[in-house]
Amino acid sequence: MSADIDPTEAIPQVTAEMIAKASVHPVAPAAEPTSQPRPREAGQPQPQPSAPLSPRRPDTTSSRPSRSATTPAERAGSASGGSGTPAAEPPEQAERVSEQPAAPDAVLRDRPGASSFTPSEPYGDRHASAGHIAAGHLSSLVQIPTVSVRDPEYVDHEAFARHRAALAAFYPRVHALQSEPAGDHGLLYRWPGRGREDVLHPFPVVLMAHQDVAPVGGMEWSAPPFSGEIRDGVVHGRGTLDDKGGLVAVLDAVETLLGEGLVPERDIWLFFGADQETAGGSAQTAVRRLYELGVRPWLVIDEGGGVVTDAFPGLDRQTALVGVAEKGRVGVDLYTTDVGGHAATPGRRTATARLARAVTRVSKHRYAARVNAPTVDMLERVAPGAKGARGVLLRTATKLASGPLRKIAAWMLARGGPEAWATVRTTVAVTELEGSSGANVAASSARAHLDVRVALGETVDRTVARLRRTIRDKKVEIEIVERSEPSEVSPADSQQFALLSEAIGASYPDAVVVPYVTLTATDARTFTPISDHVYRFSPFALTREQRQSMHGADEHLSVDSLSRGVHFYREVLRKIPG
Repeated sequence: MSADIDPTEAIPQVTAEMIAKASVHPVAPAAEPTSQPRPREAGQPQPQPSAPLSPRRPDTTSSRPSRSATTPAERAGSASGGSGTPAAEPPEQAERVSEQPAAPDAVLRDRPGASSFTPSEPYGDRHASAGHIAAGHLSSLVQIPTVSVRDPEYVDHEAFARHRAALAAFYPRVHALQSEPAGDHGLLYRWPGRGREDVLHPFPVVLMAHQDVAPVGGMEWSAPPFSGEIRDGVVHGRGTLDDKGGLVAVLDAVETLLGEGLVPERDIWLFFGADQETAGGSAQTAVRRLYELGVRPWLVIDEGGGVVTDAFPGLDRQTALVGVAEKGRVGVDLYTTDVGGHAATPGRRTATARLARAVTRVSKHRYAARVNAPTVDMLERVAPGAKGARGVLLRTATKLASGPLRKIAAWMLARGGPEAWATVRTTVAVTELEGSSGANVAASSARAHLDVRVALGETVDRTVARLRRTIRDKKVEIEIVERSEPSEVSPADSQQFALLSEAIGASYPDAVVVPYVTLTATDARTFTPISDHVYRFSPFALTREQRQSMHGADEHLSVDSLSRGVHFYREVLRKIPG
């Protein structure tokens, strides 16, 4: 541990007593609303959570018409495996939430020559100092291994209990808000906005992060993955980027603003999932709860994107990538069988050989490249600032992207590296292989797992059908173990996107803000049936090496980026219009 920051200094240690006290405050039964409004000024302290949440759906007749009466999943239908049997839905997905009408735009003040939002507070020394406190929180949370696993039997409930206790100790004001569990370990908080505390604002803001982290096995780390070491101004360990850094940034921002007596213009909901890396069941539980309470978020912010300097050829300034959509995801298992037996007398086509042929065919296949609308918008915003010969190529691709030669533009973009490649096409990665249990035993069965990310404009069904044609072997069984369609696209010309842009500008004044398609899966996709404005942005400056460390080895986050992330969320919360 370095001498400049000691996260154990003046930070409560997690004890059994904290765990006992850390149970979330349940939502009380509904009470009749009082006849008089409850005035609250910004200078008054935040009251303790005594008023219950109202289960009645607020009047939302002033909102815009509904986009659709069905969910994206309902429109997509179900895909079948190799045996023709539809994939089983997880228990959490049994009850679908239908899509809701859009939240109306806020009524912004007209001030000629200035932004309609609250003026930004420039990032300064005091914000950087606050980042050191946040770094201590992050370091302590990283030391609690809240690893997400698919089998509920192997979930480390004690680790999640310690994590919840640490959050309660570090953020007592947040913990005093109205709250309730979302699944086994997910947390849902409500910070009441202006107005009557016992009546929910129908169009609130939702800030999200997740507590669980990816496994660390099978990787070579230069330091213990759960050390939380702070060295040379950097916090090291699993979850610093994905997504405990985001969790700390949200909570430090809310905790400090509560201490300053801020009363937001709208209700603020905080959701912190506990199984994003696997099923995402806690997010589905939270969405169903908000749906039951009759709220349709005006704005949702989750992880994704970031501030980068090496993503576009010829562009030497910072670029803030705000995810307006995300690719779909399909988990596919390939199975092959054979008689097995002694390895000295293998059959002509063993289970492993058949599986290897299928995997090879899948790995060699390239799905068609295509440029979607958010990518065109992204290119049009970054291309004018690109310099040199590579800048000329980027501007050429941008011109082609919106015309009849867009396939050429997609081909040009795909040559820009793994991230650019994944932006314009569906990708398939072979992530797991299983065969015989013995070195001298011919396998009687073999399995490979494929992680498929479905590009915008494609569907899960078409993608799986193409996969089946690529394998060209009826003896290879295809089973879909999880599926989600590409998300709907949130607008980049909205009040909500403008608010994010201003908040980003306060923390990263030189960054150009652009929309893009998030390549990874997030809990945000679960919120699209109840909100038209779902964005994915991690407010941290990220190098290519850091982006690759997520789910890899040597994950780390600088203290400076963390402090700027806290400032970003403070600005968002200060700027939210009524």
